[in-house]
Parts: sequence; C-alpha cells; structure tokens
Amino acid sequence: MFTDMVGFTALSQRDESLALEILEKHRKILRPVFARYGGREVKTIGDAFLVEFGSALEAVRSALEIQHLLRGFDETQRADGRIPVRIGIHVGDVVQSDLDVYGDAVNIASRIEPLAEPGGICITQQVYDQVNNKLEIPMTSIGKRELKNVETPIEIYRVSSPSAIPSSVSGSKLGLDRRRVAVLPLVSLTSDPEDEFFSDGLTEEMISTISQIQELRVISRTSIMRFKKASKSLGEIGRELGVGSVLEGSMRKYGKKIRVTAQLIDVETDEHLWSQNYDRDLSDVFAIQSDIAKNIAESLKIRLVDEEKRRIEKTPTKSSEAHALYLKGRHYWNERNESGLKRAIEYFEKAIEKDPDYALSYVGIADCYSVLGEHGYVPMREAASKSKELATKALEHDDSLAEAHTSLASALTASKETSRAEREFKKAIELNPNYATAHHWYAIYLTGKEKKEEAISEAKKARELDPLSMQIRTFLAVTYYYAERYNEAQKELEECTDLEPSFSPAHVWLAIVYSEKHLFEEAIREAEKCVVLSPSTRSKSILGYANALAGRIDVAEKIYEELTQASKSQFISNLDFASLCIGMGRYEEAIDWLERANQNSELLSYQLIANWNAPLRTYKRFQDLMAKVRQAE
Repeated sequence: MFTDMVGFTALSQRDESLALEILEKHRKILRPVFARYGGREVKTIGDAFLVEFGSALEAVRSALEIQHLLRGFDETQRADGRIPVRIGIHVGDVVQSDLDVYGDAVNIASRIEPLAEPGGICITQQVYDQVNNKLEIPMTSIGKRELKNVETPIEIYRVSSPSAIPSSVSGSKLGLDRRRVAVLPLVSLTSDPEDEFFSDGLTEEMISTISQIQELRVISRTSIMRFKKASKSLGEIGRELGVGSVLEGSMRKYGKKIRVTAQLIDVETDEHLWSQNYDRDLSDVFAIQSDIAKNIAESLKIRLVDEEKRRIEKTPTKSSEAHALYLKGRHYWNERNESGLKRAIEYFEKAIEKDPDYALSYVGIADCYSVLGEHGYVPMREAASKSKELATKALEHDDSLAEAHTSLASALTASKETSRAEREFKKAIELNPNYATAHHWYAIYLTGKEKKEEAISEAKKARELDPLSMQIRTFLAVTYYYAERYNEAQKELEECTDLEPSFSPAHVWLAIVYSEKHLFEEAIREAEKCVVLSPSTRSKSILGYANALAGRIDVAEKIYEELTQASKSQFISNLDFASLCIGMGRYEEAIDWLERANQNSELLSYQLIANWNAPLRTYKRFQDLMAKVRQAE
C-alpha cells in the first residue's frame, strides 16, 4: 500500500508549520489503523507511507477505514488545513532487504496511487480478484493503464469513496455481516487426548447444527480449525474469515457429565451478544447444541421457521458411545490421507455397531470411500459402489441429511448416473445452503458437464463458506483450469502453496497448470515437491508427464517402468499410465490406457475434456471413447 497526501508540498511552501502539524496528525491517525489490520509500516517517504500486509483484503479494509477517519478529521479543519490522501494497493512478490522491500509489486503500488481521486483508493486487477466477493462496496474499472517502467498495461479499479459507503460498512464497520458466523474450536479444559477428539467433534457438530439456520452463513470446519490454539484476537480472526459474529467456548468432561460454556461476540464492537453455561449429562449434548443454535438466532434477530426448528432439535443418536466413536471417525476423516480414511472407516463401523440407526456414521463411511476412489487409493468402481450403498442406507434412516444427499450425489456421479446425481446435489443444497462440501462436489459434477462458469460459481460458493480449505481452494483453481483461465488457476494455486506448503494436491495441479503454460522447469519443480510430500502413483505420473513435456523422455520412461512393476502388487490407476504416455507422445498407447480405465469404470467425461488430452482429439478412437463415456453418463 502507498499513501500520499494531496497538495502537501504546496501547503508546505505556503505555511510550513501548519503543514508539519497536519502531517503529524495524519500519521497519528494512520499508524493505528495499519496495525489494526496487520499492516507493517515499511517506511515513510516525506508525507507518504509504504505499508505491507499479509492479506489484500486487510489492506483494502485498512484503506477504507483510513479514508473514513480522514474525512471526519478534515470536516473539523479549516479549508486550508484539509489535506486529502490518495491510496494505491497492489499484491505481488517483493524482495526483502533489511526492513525495506523492493520489486515490481512496490513499483506498481506507487504508480497507481496517483490515479486515485483525492480521498480515494485505487487497486489493481490482482487485488480486485481477491476482494470482489468479500466486500459489498462498489469497485469500478478505469481500464488498462500503462505504468512507468511496467511492461504490460494493468487493469485498475477505483474503490468507492468513503462518502458513498453505507454506514454498515464505513468506519470500523467494513462489511462484516453479523449473520456471517464463525464457530471457533471449543477449548478442552482437560489434558486427556480423548477429550480433545471430543471437543473438536463437538465443534464440527455445532457448525452443522447452526448451519441449519438458512439466514446465516456459517464458516466450515476446515477453515475454523486453523485457529485452534491460535494467539490471534477475535477481531483478527473475524476479519480474516470475513465474519461479523464469532461463537467461542470451552468444554470439560467429567464421568458421564459435560460442562459447556459458550458466548456469541460481535467482531466489530467486541460486544457479548449472548452467553450461557451448561452442566448436563453427556446424553444431553445434542440438546445443548440445539439450545445454542436457537439463542444465536434470537441474538441475531432471526425468526426460525418450523422446519429449521425441527432440524436443529433432531437427535442423531441416543447412544453416547456411538456418538463418541463417530466423533473420533470424523477426526481421522479430516486427515484426508489413506491411513486416516481407513482408520475413520473403522470408527464409523464401530459407531454403527453401537447404533445401527446412526445415519451420519453411514455418511462418514460413504465419504471415506469417495475420497479413496478419487485419490486413486482404491479402484473407482469399488469406491463408487460402496459409497452409493452406504449413502443410500443413511437416507433410509434420515432423508433430511444434506450430507447424505451429497454423498449419494458424488457416488452417482462416479457411477455415471449423472441426471440423478444432479437432483441429489440440488436437494442437498436446498436442505443446507451452508454445506461447503455440497457446493464443492457439485462444482466437480458441473465441470464434467462442461458447464464451466456454473462450476466456477459453485466452487466460489464453497470457498466463501470454507475460505481456508486448501482442498476447496485447489478445486476452484481446477475449475479455472478447465475454463482455460490458466493465469487465475496459477494465482489461486500459488496462494494455496504459500499458505500451506505441505498440501500436495495444490502442487500437483500447479505442475499441470505450469505444463499447460509451457513453464516446464516450474512444473517439474512442483511435481518433485509433491512426490516428496505424498509419494503416490498419481504424483509420480505427473512428475513423469512434466519431464516428458520438457524433453526428458528418459526420466518419464523410468517412472513408467517403476509404475509397471508396482502394478503387479498394488492397484495403480490406468489414468496414471495414460498421462505418462501423453507426455511421451505415445498417443495410441495413451488411448489404450483410457479405454481400460473406462472398462474399469475409472473414466468420467471431465477427465477426457481436460486440455492435457488435446493431442488425442484428432484420433477417431479417442472421439469414439468420448462419445461412449458421454452416452453412459
């Protein structure tokens, strides 16, 4: 961020002492705002500030508050003492040197600042892309501008002046909607690790219960758990997640009793909107969740309809033992790796033994098989069959579960029953619009139907509900890839790898996107990272593919031979061999592997429309295969 006082030099020449007095007042106003939004003051340059932020959203919110405060300040001054400020914001890599920063990102921010109106804010396209769906503030393009010492013209946007910003988002209220809620991880007040599993599980169930209130937007578990044991203030967490209300609390188990404390807090005012202590039997835990959800609705002035009340008051199981086993299963499910998923299945099965009517446990197993099949850990046909069977059982016990309809829809997609799958996805979203997984998996479905913009829209809805989920953000990038918006895909994936360098799927897709852009060295680097992080056959095949495209056929041949030997003792997807053959230019052989994949029910149309298959599209065998797959769906 660059800030600059308009007309300061002229004022200094007219009245130096007044100029210095106003400069000091401005600095006293601006510096606390920078700090409040996590900004680091890099340096002052005369009357200008250079500030860096960890988030483009926080930078823009900071700028809005600055302009609001300065407008109020100027209204108290004589006409000759009013000095409006221009602000320019850009996002990009910088070079650190001691406490200073350099690079194109800094230069661009300084070049766009003069394009802002006095008292206004200018941002680049890169900033706009990150904040457009998170701030309900008008942002108007002023077109592409050529900037000094910058080769390519850049799209610039003007952010609405503070005078045009409604009171609900001006000053300290910068668009944080009270009805957008984050449920922070419940703090376990004992040292027993079993209680830690229980408190995390209760947090997830609390999110699910509150999500039944359709006027709320509730952040999903993946994003929330990033703040477990974090030292950030509620204001920082609220701004990072873009929520106006935060529910926080603690839990203590003792014998067959449980104590839960909960309080709902307004992020912007730090006001306690509601608080309550509960001392109950463990068997009453669902009643506690229901009561908390109702009190949140009342505090936020939401009138619950009868159907919402019914869902909130529903008791999923009467068995405390089954419930505890289910919560432990969800803990391992959230690890999203092969060992974690298989362990989760064991706990869900034990929960069903304790309570055969526990519908959510069937959903848990169905979800595990969906992911095992998607990641190539088990054959897709087997995964889809098991997932479909279990999701159907869940619905037999409770057909109002959005989770069960979503699981069934995913299994139906994999089984190529796509018309029925779409109905199930829509039913799930109708039942619970806050269920991020429904939007995420529906985006996968729409991608296969080549409804590219609809897929992007659903993926964005999933990200809005779970903004820190690397899985969801990676698939948003995948929808950009399928829409051939490679720059946007690259940007999203690079942000993912910056936020969580150990998340291997983002590296896989970044390797694919780099390959599409002929950035082969970068593609190889990302694929190598993925092999180290997750040495699966999928990551090895991508490494071979990238090397082959870079002309290193010998490396690809070696990986092909390794996978061939490994396939004698373990399941390896035919698709992994197909991608290697495409990279090596062995197109007829690649089609052989794709035909085998189709025979084994591994192949879906979205895998064929991907651009890495472009060299195969002129082959009649490939065209016939595409027609056969589409007809089956």
